[in-house]
Amino acid sequence: MAAPVVMPKLGNTMESAIIMRWAKNVGDPVAEGDVLCEIETDKATMEVESTASGTLLARFFNEGDDVPVLLNIVAIGAPGEDVESLRPEGAGASSAPAPAEATPAAASSSTAAQMQTTPLPVPASVAGNGGISPRAKNLAAQKQLDLSGLPGSGPHGRIIERDVHAALTGRPKVTPLAREMLASGGFVAPDQGTGARGRITSKDLQPAAAALPSLQEGDILEVIPVKGTRKIISQRMLASMQTTAQLTLNAFADARPLMAYRQRLKNSSEALGLRDVTINDLLMYVVTRTLLSYPELNALYTDEQITLYRRVHLGFAVDTPRGLIVPVIRSASELTLKQQAQEARRLAAACQNGTVAPDDLNGGTFTVTNLGNLGIETFTPILNPPQVAILGVGNIHLKPVAVDGDVQFIQHIGLSLTINHQVVDGAPGARFLQALAANLAQLELMLAL
Repeated sequence: MAAPVVMPKLGNTMESAIIMRWAKNVGDPVAEGDVLCEIETDKATMEVESTASGTLLARFFNEGDDVPVLLNIVAIGAPGEDVESLRPEGAGASSAPAPAEATPAAASSSTAAQMQTTPLPVPASVAGNGGISPRAKNLAAQKQLDLSGLPGSGPHGRIIERDVHAALTGRPKVTPLAREMLASGGFVAPDQGTGARGRITSKDLQPAAAALPSLQEGDILEVIPVKGTRKIISQRMLASMQTTAQLTLNAFADARPLMAYRQRLKNSSEALGLRDVTINDLLMYVVTRTLLSYPELNALYTDEQITLYRRVHLGFAVDTPRGLIVPVIRSASELTLKQQAQEARRLAAACQNGTVAPDDLNGGTFTVTNLGNLGIETFTPILNPPQVAILGVGNIHLKPVAVDGDVQFIQHIGLSLTINHQVVDGAPGARFLQALAANLAQLELMLAL
């Protein structure tokens, strides 16, 4: 009997994932543990392995589809078995290899609307006075169909599943990625695509002449669709700026104790395991200890309430080829310097190679982001809501300081604190920065805590 393989739920907060690449085709033999596809969650890329052995009878989704967790993505069994009972409602991928060219029926279904740069459909919402059935709502959300103005054929005008199917029938057949590119307004689609059954893919799109009036085709270096991790980052950064009142405070701290202690660690016995502790590790350690005295910054603001936390769950920004990722060191304020540094290295490596667990990317109460290695002195870090504060770390540079009537050039490190001014006033933020600078200046005392 044919068996399904579902989209795995890789963490408590994971709701869906995008199928980036299929590793197996319909008709291929599959053994348990074989990689079926590569998926991307909001922060990480990973592989989905088969939980059954046999022949791949059907793939229920296409590359680029955003699939809810625990939904069947493939069926595996003996050749010839019927798998329609395993197909998720509304799934569009075929259970047989797709023809290389569009059939006449598919070609005739193309419409002039496919040549327009239509807006990207928004998730379904309740429309009309009769409401919408749960099955219709789920199908519309999965297919990104806007139900605004759609007439319902159910009781009292209620939108039911058949109404959604009817609306989908007349919609241009394009891949999700191609639809996003059309929505940008910079591309136009042909009457018929090169995909299965004439489906229009991103490769079929052409730059719109109106979008690039002064450029020739040869001037374009690359067209990069905003999707996956990059899309999530763009959405969250925009939402952060639109939904919070952000204020950034800048200060400098004496960096000599940091640099001196870092040198001692580099020269320490290898058996101690401290040689890899970085300046950033030292700074994050002091941050976690300082925050314990300023709980109003170690907090979340949600649903018109502020939740203060006893422990610091420290997020820290990691630059990866897929974009900015912020893993979280759990209970960082209760870890030793060595333990905290080891956990930071583990999480950073997992972010870089795409194996970070979704649960490691959630639950932070405060975030540190460091641009010092790129020569930046101070900057304006953007809040990571619902957190109410984020610390930006700049580089270490010489700063003139008056000492006993003379001017000395002393190494300082830049600190930029962004707070949500809706719930954190400027004075508490300034006092935290002041305390952090003082604690960095007496680093060895902080390490004794």
